[in-house]
Amino acid sequence: MSDKDTTNRLGAKQHITEEVTSWPGVEAGWGSRGEFSFKVDGREIGHLHGDRAAHFAFPRELGETLREQGRVGPHPVAPDSVKLAARRIDDENDVLEVIELMRINYDRVIARRG
Repeated sequence: MSDKDTTNRLGAKQHITEEVTSWPGVEAGWGSRGEFSFKVDGREIGHLHGDRAAHFAFPRELGETLREQGRVGPHPVAPDSVKLAARRIDDENDVLEVIELMRINYDRVIARRG
């Protein structure tokens, strides 16, 4: 079964959840605004809105770089902030990119741990 078949069968949210929660220390659950968030050591590494969108917070410089690369776009609540970002999920490539963006934040949190 290809990755595309897996995403179609599972749905983007489930596919992302299965991957991201396989990383040590990641906890996932529903937030107060209907989002499904992923946290490490109490720090959110990103959250999903169903199968269609992912939201992230990055340090300013990293957020600018990711936006320039076209990997993320403006967050709908704060479109002028480069710290807050969004990624639409339309296909398997978007699912893989969301996982990679969460991994960037995961690695940052783990690195702070020492």
